[in-house]
This record gives sequence, C-alpha cells and structure tokens, in this order.
Amino acid sequence: MDMHVDPAIAHLSQQHANHDANHRTPPIETDAVIIGAGPVGLFQVFELGLLEIKAHVIDSLPHLGGQCVELYPDKPIYDIPAVPMCTGQQLTDSLLQQIAPFHPTFHLGQDVTELQRQHDGRFLVRTSKDTTLRTKTVFIAAGVGSFQPRPLKVEGIEPFEGTQLFYRVKSPGAFAGQHLVVVGGGDSALDWALHFAQSEEHRAQSVVLIHRRDGFRAAPASVAKMHALCEQHAMQCVVGQISGFEQRQGRLTEIKLTGNDGITRRLPLDVLLVFFGLSPKLGPIAHWGLELERKQLKVDTEKFETNVPGIFAVGDINTYPGKKKLILSGFHEAALAAFGAAHTIFPEKKIHLQYTTTSPKLHQVLGVESPVFD
Repeated sequence: MDMHVDPAIAHLSQQHANHDANHRTPPIETDAVIIGAGPVGLFQVFELGLLEIKAHVIDSLPHLGGQCVELYPDKPIYDIPAVPMCTGQQLTDSLLQQIAPFHPTFHLGQDVTELQRQHDGRFLVRTSKDTTLRTKTVFIAAGVGSFQPRPLKVEGIEPFEGTQLFYRVKSPGAFAGQHLVVVGGGDSALDWALHFAQSEEHRAQSVVLIHRRDGFRAAPASVAKMHALCEQHAMQCVVGQISGFEQRQGRLTEIKLTGNDGITRRLPLDVLLVFFGLSPKLGPIAHWGLELERKQLKVDTEKFETNVPGIFAVGDINTYPGKKKLILSGFHEAALAAFGAAHTIFPEKKIHLQYTTTSPKLHQVLGVESPVFD
C-alpha cells in the first residue's frame, strides 16, 4: 500500500491528528461518500450502486433534493430526457424511487467540516454534527456550494427576519390574506408576486412589487403578466428603493420607499418578501487543497476526478472546457465518475460495462426480474 500523503491536503491531516486520536466514536467505514443530495448527488448513488458500491450521502439541508427542492420545488423542469415536464420535487421523488434498491444512508442537516487524507490512502470525513466516516472515495455534488440570500441593506431591519421579513417562501399559505410587499426584479420576485396576486388558495390581500428600475431580469412572459395584472388593479408595481421603515410595538408597519424622483413615500405592509438573488459560498470546500477556477472545482473529463486522486466532483460544482450547467450534464458526469472510482475501490477487479436492459447481474442488483425476449 502506498503510504504517501497527498501534499495538497497533508496539512489538514497534521492539523487534526491529535483530535482524531482522541475521537471516541469509531468512524463509519464505507467505499463512497457523496457530498450533496441534489439530483446529481442522488443519481450518483444509482451509478455507484450498479457497480455494487454502497454510498453515504451528506447534505447541509434538512431534506433531500438539494437546491432543486429548496429553491423551486413546484417550478417545472422541461429538459430531463424522456420526462416532458416535472417539478423539482417530482424529480427528487423519482430519483429516490430509482435508488431505493441500493439503500443509501443519508446524513442530513449537517455540513462537511473536515476532509483529511489518511496514511492508508483513504479519507476521513467529519461533519458539523460530529458524524465521522472513513471512505475510499469522495464525490462532491454540492451544486455551487451553500446558498445565502443577499440581504436587504436597511439599518435595523434584521430583527424582523423570520417573522415579517423573508428571503424565501417555504409555506405560501402563511402569506394568504396578508398585505405583501415583494422586492426584486428577477424570476423569483415576479413568480411569487404573480402567485400571491392570482392564487385562489394563497391569494394575498394586496401585492406591491418594488424594483429599483423599470427593466426586469425575469422571463418576458412573467413581466407581461405582471403589467396586465397592474392594469387590472390586481397588484401594483412601484419603482424605487427601500430606505427605511416604521415599527409599532415590535411589529413592522410601514416601509419608506424612495423613488427615482427623490421623493420618499410610506407604504404599509404585513410582510416583506425580498428576492435579491442568492450568493453561493463554497465554505470549507475552498480549504481542502482542491484546484479551483472561479470558485469551481477543476476536473478531468475522463473520470471527473479533481487534482486529488479519489476525490471526484460532479454537477454544477465542477468546471472543465465546454462545461454546461445542466442536470443532464451532471447525470452523465456521475456515470463516468462511478466507473473511475470503481478502479480505486476495486483495484484487482475488472470493471465491465453492462446494460440494465439485458444484464442478469444488474437485474439482481436492482431487484427486478430478467425479461424474456423472443
């Protein structure tokens, strides 16, 4: 066994060596750890499973589906092969059904805080909940990292976050019948403003959309629909920026809106929804000794392996010449990464390409009956 410690992350091993020696809970032994439980991370489970490689999956979110479910669970996706249309939640549900035969273990609501190369060539992975795993391979399928909403920069408004100020909509029913102010000029702002102005189930008492200029970054059809609803007095659209607010007895009662004409007006409200976009943050990944290019992990296009042998990157987190940030591309990358990792996990074993249509072995792995062809 090669006892060489990869210099790219050797400093991490040394930094935490004493902590490892005193760590009480034995690490979970596995062949593969997948960081990220979005569509590409879930499909990575499937491709590894076909090669009889069991995986543990870690995600910082408390649910499966990654940003696909967190950001647009109900929005339609049209470019999944052979699926004319599905939502982010439906795609996640289908993937979970597909990988069920492989019984992956999920560790949700926790970040990977440490990644260390061990002297035997394996990796020690530790999370924010002190879950520890020892693995032969690591697959980073973390999208573009963890998303943090860009905040509204109005002094003193932070205490209202989570009660009257929101950067995401998780329960639309909570806003029904309320006087809503929606801020932003992109798809999220327009989509939610339209939703609360029209929805029979979640319709707000009033909806005012605020954007700093006349032009919008949203889909033209959404912008046209918004203007039509404004003409019908079903909602309002105002150009300007929030410059202050008023409160009474601990409740946000009004915002101060400064228009392009320099005049500041008062706008009463119950809830303020702000959609300034999301800022991706790599977090600890940026300190694991992996080669980066514009906050993305550089990989080869044969195995989608990083500069550290045994660590692969698939999906939006990686970059290479011709890279396209599509779920479809991530699925392709996951297949090749699985075959690349199989040679590391089973160095003495010949890995053959088999087809799920005809392979009795794969039918056994999947728990399905082999078809009989005439």
